[in-house]
Amino acid sequence: MRGTLLVFGFTFFIFFSPIPSEGQEPVRAGWKAGVARAVITPDDALWMAGYAARTKPSEGVLHDLWAKALVLEDENGKQAVCIAFDLSGMPKSMSDRIRERLYKKFQLSKSQILLNFSHTHSGPVLKDYLYHIYPLDSADIREIEVYSAKLEDQAIALVQEAINSLKPVKLYAENGVSRFQVNRRNNNESDVHLQSKLNGPNDYAVPVLKAVDTLGNISAILFGYACHPTVLSENKWSGDYVGFAQIELEKSFPGATAMFFQGAGGDQNPLPRRSVALAEQYGKELAAAVERVLAEEMRALSPQLFLSYSEVDLPLNSPPSKEALTKMVRESSGHYRSWARMYMGKLENDEEIRTHYPYPLQVWRLGDQTIISLGGEVVVDYAIKLKNTYGRSTFVFGYSNDVMAYIPSARVLMEGGYEGATSQIAVGLPATWGSNIETLIFQEIERLAIRTDLARRTE
Repeated sequence: MRGTLLVFGFTFFIFFSPIPSEGQEPVRAGWKAGVARAVITPDDALWMAGYAARTKPSEGVLHDLWAKALVLEDENGKQAVCIAFDLSGMPKSMSDRIRERLYKKFQLSKSQILLNFSHTHSGPVLKDYLYHIYPLDSADIREIEVYSAKLEDQAIALVQEAINSLKPVKLYAENGVSRFQVNRRNNNESDVHLQSKLNGPNDYAVPVLKAVDTLGNISAILFGYACHPTVLSENKWSGDYVGFAQIELEKSFPGATAMFFQGAGGDQNPLPRRSVALAEQYGKELAAAVERVLAEEMRALSPQLFLSYSEVDLPLNSPPSKEALTKMVRESSGHYRSWARMYMGKLENDEEIRTHYPYPLQVWRLGDQTIISLGGEVVVDYAIKLKNTYGRSTFVFGYSNDVMAYIPSARVLMEGGYEGATSQIAVGLPATWGSNIETLIFQEIERLAIRTDLARRTE
């Protein structure tokens, strides 16, 4: 009798359990997220990247540098990987190696990988990056190469750890606000403390993304700001105000990993600056802006990923003539003279000099949250125009995947100055960008937006 009841019960379950009717969507899983983190503070005294005026390697640690990874997986199993580095930047050769290894190990394409660099000026020089700025000898270069190889391995290990820790989450997004960035092209640093009105343009947005686990705990906080981490100029390793902001958030949310993503802050400085107390103040201000967003209602993101990536060929103007370079070697000093000597050598050896650069662009949609990532030191004009085009809630990241130079807008190119006319010398490019750089970038972003089914502004 008992066996008969069991058979009847099982038969009843099979025939009367609800099943999707034809055309009805089956129940799907939601988001999954995994995080991982690693200290990337050099063990040895290495040359620090950012300020050309430095005359010696690092001298201690203010606080650790970090690399942090977030892996997202949508309801269809598609994955996206974000890695945030407390570094000034990374050359294309190194970024390409990391992404190639991620493809070989995890079958992740470039469209699925976002590398972002906080642009702290208190991090290390990397392999084949900014060598001509500093008086490096063969021993210095060898130490840099050893550190860089270790960093590449750490990036791969971080992604593996984050994938292994994938768990169900809900994702939320919103923008906050913080106002310590100052447009350095329009305001004089020496008297900014006396000014009653600051001049723009600016982008004060603080983009925030949070992952919340099934117990209601925040497991990851991704946040950004468009401002140079150049409060500090001493020779101690640190993430600058960015590092202090991450420290504050992880104190406030134990168990959460806080990851910073640099925005279009190429022409934005934290002013006033030049003290640890100010770096800590700005870090706390930024953390408070994030905490306010986290405390209020945020927009829930549906679990779908739409990802696109491309590299657009940006033209460079003709490099200086041999005569102009000879004069520059004779009359200049420091990294200007080193740059002129470098290109004199290329001309004398009939080496090919770059005329274009493969510039990386990326458009992601996490549900209805758009993230547009651009390489290089992007000026704020790009963020303003992108938000006017695709909506004010758009997250705009600069310093992504490759930091090769400043990326001026058409306005900044016409005005000249450091970002528009001379900054290419610091990063080793042979000449300024062609006048159509902004047009080419926005045309390519439009193509990527179409591929991710991203509509123009509807707000």
